[in-house]
Amino acid sequence: MKPDPQPAAPLTDTKPLVQWALLLICSVLLAGLFELVHLPAALLVGPMLVAIVLGSSGATVRVPRPLFVSAQALIGCLVASSISADIFVTFAAEWPLFLSAAIATVAASSFLGWFISRLKVLPGTTAVWGSAPGAATAMVLMADAFGADARLVAFMQYLRVIMVSIAAAVIARLWVDTSGVEAPGIEWFPAIAWPAFGAMIGVAIVGGTLGHLLRIPSPYFVGAMLVGAVVHLGFGVELQLPEWLLAIGYTLIGWSIGLNFTRPILRHAARALPQVVGSIAALMAFCGALALGLHLILGVDPLTAYLATSPGGMDSIAIIAAASKDVDLSFVLTLQMLRFLIVLVFGPALARLVARAIKD
Repeated sequence: MKPDPQPAAPLTDTKPLVQWALLLICSVLLAGLFELVHLPAALLVGPMLVAIVLGSSGATVRVPRPLFVSAQALIGCLVASSISADIFVTFAAEWPLFLSAAIATVAASSFLGWFISRLKVLPGTTAVWGSAPGAATAMVLMADAFGADARLVAFMQYLRVIMVSIAAAVIARLWVDTSGVEAPGIEWFPAIAWPAFGAMIGVAIVGGTLGHLLRIPSPYFVGAMLVGAVVHLGFGVELQLPEWLLAIGYTLIGWSIGLNFTRPILRHAARALPQVVGSIAALMAFCGALALGLHLILGVDPLTAYLATSPGGMDSIAIIAAASKDVDLSFVLTLQMLRFLIVLVFGPALARLVARAIKD
């Protein structure tokens, strides 16, 4: 007796124009709702969740590749413009401390990624990239370039961003009242400073093109980031990234990831959820112990130490840190940025090392 045929996914035969309309309208509504409740990475997570629902329901539309690589270059410019020269001054003053704390966190996250991979919870190096304590969007883009499953990496990264941000906000209440502190208002349509805006466009085009020609991994993101860092730090050129343009970039990346989710992938992610949550909790506990060590041994303010070592959610953590005059914001941002740069530079090598260890 032949099994009954599986019913077609509800959106399989829907016209592409209707699919795009559903995707756009629902993404705007969900991202807007997430922004209202101050959910971290709302402009990316909202569209990505909508795209996951539509993709697993049989949607056939996909983000054109030119738009996707342009969004990657835009994120590269964003990272480059966020690197301040002040960070290097702070790092130079206490570099052994910063380097030790950053390396310890990266090592712990790599071990957890290896452990999850050994348990066969996630395939290949997916768990390594998913556990990496760097900027979530950058890690997803680089993971995709190195052959990991970007969908599952995004699942791990953004779940950790949400968990870490909530934990940091709760822990901060033990030291300082942040109830009246809100993120600064977003100016969605600022006046365009044409030299800075033009410089950003030029960096995105030149950096992405060079990255592609030189065959750099994740070429459009890394190429734009490297060229942008040279232009921004080396020549003092400002790069303007209006919020409306960033929102488009985040949305395109969220859609690109989410539309590739299928029902089998969703089932796999659901099965892996307990282990993933456990690994995130373990990494948060390790970073908490590291913060305690910084406080007890070196006398670093406890809230400063915790926020500096917290594994992700950099934007939210910066807002919480800025809420108290007792927190050393420069210390927090320096350690966060240093850890991100270490993952950015050594992440591919760590992923290959862990992949070999898994096979042995």
